[in-house]
Amino acid sequence: MTQDANQSKVRQATSPSFAELFTPKLITVLREGYTLAHLRKDAISGLTVAIVALPLSMAIAIASGATPAQGLYTAIVGGFLVSLLSGSRVQVGGPAGAFIVLVAATVALHGMDGLILATMLSGVMLAIAGFLRLGVFIKFIPYPVTVGFTAGIAIIIGASQITDFFGLTIVNEPGEFWAKIVAIWDVRASLTWQATAVALGALAIIGGLRRWRPHWPGMLIAIALTAIIAAILKLPISTIGTEFGGIPSILPAPRLPPVSLEKVIAVLPAALSFSLLGAIESLLSAVVADGMTGRRHRSNCELVAQGVANIGAALFGGFCVTGTIARTATNVRSGAHGPISGMLHAVFLLLFMLLAAPLAAYIPLAALAAVLVVVSWNMIEKSAIAVLARSGRGEGAMLAVTFLLTVFAGLTEAIIAGFLMGSLLFIHRMSRMLEVETDAPFVAHDLADCAEHDSAIAARASDPEIVIYRITGVLFFGASAAINSILDRIHERHRALIIDFSKVPFMDATSANIIVGVVQKATKRGVAVWLTGMRPQARHALLAHDLHQPLLGYADTIDEALADFRDSQPA
Repeated sequence: MTQDANQSKVRQATSPSFAELFTPKLITVLREGYTLAHLRKDAISGLTVAIVALPLSMAIAIASGATPAQGLYTAIVGGFLVSLLSGSRVQVGGPAGAFIVLVAATVALHGMDGLILATMLSGVMLAIAGFLRLGVFIKFIPYPVTVGFTAGIAIIIGASQITDFFGLTIVNEPGEFWAKIVAIWDVRASLTWQATAVALGALAIIGGLRRWRPHWPGMLIAIALTAIIAAILKLPISTIGTEFGGIPSILPAPRLPPVSLEKVIAVLPAALSFSLLGAIESLLSAVVADGMTGRRHRSNCELVAQGVANIGAALFGGFCVTGTIARTATNVRSGAHGPISGMLHAVFLLLFMLLAAPLAAYIPLAALAAVLVVVSWNMIEKSAIAVLARSGRGEGAMLAVTFLLTVFAGLTEAIIAGFLMGSLLFIHRMSRMLEVETDAPFVAHDLADCAEHDSAIAARASDPEIVIYRITGVLFFGASAAINSILDRIHERHRALIIDFSKVPFMDATSANIIVGVVQKATKRGVAVWLTGMRPQARHALLAHDLHQPLLGYADTIDEALADFRDSQPA
């Protein structure tokens, strides 16, 4: 059996089955044995996460142009389905701050029905991407790009909260960042000091509790206290009740949004953006959870779970769902054992809505704005930005371009530009890593390492009529210039050309085509060619170009090639 066949069998044996790729972690946890002690841990962590998620879900929904009730529907239905089907043990899903910009823009362009339809289409796309096993490719988004667009989104979220934070009166607030800042500055005289005081008080409570009582739910306490104070003092500020009439005390009946071919085509770009960002956010959150727990998530299963959750949330009037780092990290720190914790978090949110819906009407919008200001500040990865700025001009430029395009152009443009910059930077660096060693110094070193070698081979190695190259690095289209340098060094006086590939882990079609050109040129000049140390993938690439004997010879080592050349010479 050939080496290629052996490797093929190994790949088949080690390739995970469909069940292994798409079995939810809930099934895995239950198979391991689920005890009352595990349930107790999951109940405590689920309650903790629900307390964190309650104000966040409403605040994110309001900032996105939706109602606070829709934020709760998204967290309850989407959060339950994410944990039920997740490829991660501890992933918690719900509405995320990263979606605020995209959701608000979609509502402005297509209305609420358009947003719900785009969310449903996004769910279908995510599920298809998971079944096509594209989860691994989402992880190829460069780290500076994720840091840059996250920071950009944080700035946009912060800017979107200025109006409610200061109680400003503005008609038709622009969506574009710079236009928004100009419009806000023009109405600065409408500042309401009571709303500003409530927002600053909420910030002080959150900051103080984070410092002195870090395990307390600071955001929920801040909102509850400011709501009580505003109600007692009858402050003239906007609340959920005055703006939205409160929130319902029950989930709505599921329904499909109006669907037509024209509407689907119109919201398709938004759905694609939701899918891309949702995949990145959820898998990034799962990776963070892996680092905290020492477990490994199933990326494709996670994408399918996110897809089903988005479809489910849309059916109940919600919007985009994704795995969220803040809630997932809270879940892990609270001692969650498995996905039941995330499912219970959704159940607790439903109970809060059923029992405390009338009280939500008193929550000041200024307090929710303060919550989102804290969220946006936490989204900016300050330490990561500092590290990337010191890492080199390439990473710094990628970070800066992604950040600026996110703020001033759009998220899709920022991700595409950042990814292209990252790809070009990678190609440039990989091409510079390719090395081509040649001639006597390398040959002498190579032979000195051999315990035994034929003196005739040693003599042949120093023969000026033999040219030997050792290529080190990945052979791909970006390294074609280095490979082409071989062509310029083959002369009629050479009788043999040996190219060693033992340190080449991969070769693409472009490089294979260039090697074909080297061999053909050498053959026309009467130079015998040997390729040594080739791995199966590289050899397959050359054989696909019909590069086989008698055009050239293959050998395992340079010594063997030299011996073959010696044997082929007339006595």
